[in-house]
Amino acid sequence: MIGRVILSVLLLSTAPALAGERSASVNYVLRCLGCHLQDGTGLPSAGIPDFVGKVGVFTHNPDTRRYLLHVPGVVNSGLSDNELAELLNYIMETFAGESLPETYQPFTAEEVAELMNEDVGNVVSYRRKLAHDLSAQGYPVADYPWP
Repeated sequence: MIGRVILSVLLLSTAPALAGERSASVNYVLRCLGCHLQDGTGLPSAGIPDFVGKVGVFTHNPDTRRYLLHVPGVVNSGLSDNELAELLNYIMETFAGESLPETYQPFTAEEVAELMNEDVGNVVSYRRKLAHDLSAQGYPVADYPWP
């Protein structure tokens, strides 16, 4: 059984690559499941926040959108700008729920390229500041127990 699952993931991950970029759902499995679970939950005790019903708050403004592109798993993913935009949009559409603002604008490859080139310094400190600001505005932000 486990062998079939591994074979399925390998086939899903390599076959589309022969034809071009992988789908966002496949990239989620390949790039995000190391930290976030299949259902979008995290492991707060290990410093991994939940996506479910909360990740959408990070689309409210350029600073919070910039943060998403500097999460270690994103910045080190090796995905193209287009693949990252599609992956972030998949995450938002799949897991954000009511945390996604009505004014949500999907990520674009151009925005990804621009925001990834902007320095955020220490990403943990940057997230803490953004989370504080969002909380002060009344938005619920997922727990983030990093020091």
